[in-house]
Amino acid sequence: MEKKVSGKYGNSKGFAMMKGRVATVVLASVLLLGGGLTAQAQNSALTTCSQSAATAIPQNPNWKANAAEWQKLKGEITLYMTNDMGRNGYYDQKSIAELMGEMAGTVDPECVLAVGDIHHFNGVASTQDPLWLTNYEYVYSHPDLMLDWFPVCGNHEYRGNTQAFMDYGKVSRRWMMPAKYYTKVFDHEGTTIRVIFLDTTPLIDSYRKATEKYPDACKQDAEAQLSWLDETLKNAKEDWVIVVGHHPIYAYTEKKESERLDMQKRLLPILHKYNNVAIYACGHIHNFQHIQKKGDNIDYVVNSSSSLARPVKPIDGTVFCSSADGFSVFTVDKKQLRMSMIDKDGKIIHTVLKVKK
Repeated sequence: MEKKVSGKYGNSKGFAMMKGRVATVVLASVLLLGGGLTAQAQNSALTTCSQSAATAIPQNPNWKANAAEWQKLKGEITLYMTNDMGRNGYYDQKSIAELMGEMAGTVDPECVLAVGDIHHFNGVASTQDPLWLTNYEYVYSHPDLMLDWFPVCGNHEYRGNTQAFMDYGKVSRRWMMPAKYYTKVFDHEGTTIRVIFLDTTPLIDSYRKATEKYPDACKQDAEAQLSWLDETLKNAKEDWVIVVGHHPIYAYTEKKESERLDMQKRLLPILHKYNNVAIYACGHIHNFQHIQKKGDNIDYVVNSSSSLARPVKPIDGTVFCSSADGFSVFTVDKKQLRMSMIDKDGKIIHTVLKVKK
C-alpha cells in the first residue's frame, strides 16, 4: 500500500520545529551560548563539531556568476536530490548546503530527495544521536531548506540503527520517512511525477552476509520489496516515474562488481516490465555519471556526493561523467523531465533530458 506523507508544511521559509525534548534543549543551548555546550562529555563533542558545521560561510563568488542559469531549473514541479553528504559540515558539505539554500530562493524546490549516507560512517545510534545536529540540522540550516526531506537508507545507515533513522521524523518535522521503501506522488495543476524510493542495501548479497557490520540488512524481506515495486509500477499512471535508491545499477567504480550484478539481477526485470520508468538515480559512488545502455529507455544516473567526491572515468554507455561534488535538480513539466547536475560553484555541468513523444 502506498503511504501518504504530507507535502510542504506552512511557510517553507520558516524554521524547522524540533519536537524531541533533548533536541530542543540542545539546539536552544547552542543558540543561546553561541555554539558552546560544556556540561557533559557528549556535549563538548557537540561544541567542537557544531562550531564548524553551523558557522555561516562566505558565499562562493562563482555563485553570482552562475545564478543567471538557475531560473531555467524551475519547472511546474522542482525537486532537489542530495546524498553521501554526512561529514559534520567538513570538506564541501556546508558550502554545498548553503548553495542549495541560495538556489532554492530562485527555483523553489518542492522537497529534497535524500538518497542515503546522510550519516558517515556508522549511521546513527538513536533519534538523539549528536550526528543529527552536526551532519544535518546545523548544516542544512538555510531558511529556504526548511522543506520536506524524503530519505532512504544508504549502506552507512545500515551500520547503525535504521529504525532510529526512520523515527527521526518524530523529532524533526522536515524528516518524512514512512518506511524503508515507499512512494510519493507530486502533482501541480495536472502535471504529475511519481518518485519510488528503494531500500537497496538489503538487495545486495554482500551486505546481507556481513551480519556484524550491517546487522539490519539480513532482517529485511527483499522479495517483499521487489513484489511491492512490481505492483507500484504496474499501477503507476503519472506523467513521469523515477526510481531512486542508494546503490547504482550501472556505474564506474572500484567497489565490488557483485553489488551492481545483484542490483541488475533483482531490479532490471521489474524496471523494464511496464516501460514507464524514465530515470533510475542513485548515489554511493561520490561522482556524477550519466549512463545509457543500448536498447534501454531508462537513463541511469549517479548523483555525486554533496561533500566529498572521488575520481571517475567513462565505461560502456557513459554519456557524461565528472569528479565534481554537488547535487542535482529535477525539473518537471508535462512533456519534459530534466535532471540537472550542479557543481559546488552553482554551475549546471550536465542535464539528463527526457521528452514525451
